[in-house]
Amino acid sequence: MAFDLKEIIAARLGENYQLHERHLNRTLVQAQRVIGFDKVYARAEGAYLYDMDNRPYLDFLSGYSVFNIGRNHPVVKQAIRDVLDLDLPNMVQMDCSLLSGLLAEALTKRTPSHLNAVFFCNSGTEAMEGALKFARAATGGKRAVSLASAFHGLSLGSLSLMGCESFTEGFGPLMEGFDARVPLDDIEALDRQLCSRDVAALVIETVQGKGCQTSRTDFFIRAQELCRKYGTLLISDEVQTGLGRTGKMFGFQHWNLEPDIITLAKTLSGGYVPCGAIMTRRDIYQKTFSRMDRCVVHSTTFGRNNLAMACGLAALEVIDDEKLVVRGKGLMIGIEFHEPQEFKLKMAWKLLHKIDKVLFAQMIVTQMLSKHRILTQVAGHAMDVMKILPPLIIGEKEVDMFVNALDDVLTECRKFPGPMWEIGNNFVKAALGSKRAADVRPTVSA
Repeated sequence: MAFDLKEIIAARLGENYQLHERHLNRTLVQAQRVIGFDKVYARAEGAYLYDMDNRPYLDFLSGYSVFNIGRNHPVVKQAIRDVLDLDLPNMVQMDCSLLSGLLAEALTKRTPSHLNAVFFCNSGTEAMEGALKFARAATGGKRAVSLASAFHGLSLGSLSLMGCESFTEGFGPLMEGFDARVPLDDIEALDRQLCSRDVAALVIETVQGKGCQTSRTDFFIRAQELCRKYGTLLISDEVQTGLGRTGKMFGFQHWNLEPDIITLAKTLSGGYVPCGAIMTRRDIYQKTFSRMDRCVVHSTTFGRNNLAMACGLAALEVIDDEKLVVRGKGLMIGIEFHEPQEFKLKMAWKLLHKIDKVLFAQMIVTQMLSKHRILTQVAGHAMDVMKILPPLIIGEKEVDMFVNALDDVLTECRKFPGPMWEIGNNFVKAALGSKRAADVRPTVSA
């Protein structure tokens, strides 16, 4: 019997959540059902997802900035077809493939001239792990400093930079020397950390993925000056902010920074094949690959695979050809909610926050999807912030859809009691049930 993927999908589409509950992350399935995110999407195009009844959903998350150029872009699709048709040798391992060289060349043309050496990998967290190794090899320092509320990935090294305890709980001890968190815009606190001269790298997001916070001062400029003073490398995590998301090709360019290392992923994939990259100065790169017997001292099997490299080349061309970068600053947005003044609404707000500080924002997000078919998400744990990351291809139609939907949902929030607060009540019940389950600890007899 011939393998027919289209036939398999046609026959089994709709079983998504049962399969995941049985074989993958059943806790995630439970959460998706509670918040009303258990939709079955059958196809996607541009800024929209479509369910099994062909109803459109406006995607204002874009895979957390994976789909800056939109979903299933025809240029990237054609690049994949071309690679498959060519039957190129792939991942020979002791080989220098053409496509990885071409993508490295294309990236260096779009970055400041000092970022002239590239290492390819598979994801943002993997890029950060490599960047930290490069920084240690280049400086001899063992420590790394990050910002409060930082998010740089979930593998052990990048997790050790994490500014959110809900992600680090249960995974300690983390990397020694990676526990320093500096509040954004607190340059004196940063000076106190770097003056010991044992810090290999300061790691920043110019717009933070969790909460969408950015500097209100000249903090990043002064931070770079301190790095130069104390011999610390500056790593700019551009996994989410890079490739046009903030209105420039890279987030650091808003402050005219010259980071020593940047990390990339997400949009570089074109939305198809995982693709990440580390970009740095040649002298830093060579301190890792310092001798011939160390030419593969840092490597990854799939990092330079042909499909990923082709997708990266195509994605960069689309960003340039469609002039997506110049469509303005502000497509990485956090919308913050505050406690209402009316007595009944204030009491309802306080009840939600007593259980979990994220429940009000989640209530808004759930209604945006269930009533208006617009996909958004909360910006992080314990935050009254809704995050939107629409594809860079959106136009006035999509902006109007979002604004009108949010206005409608917030208007409904002012009706108490009402359907919106019934959603909140269901969240409270689910949260309490989850906490009771977590309090039950298994016992092990000797």
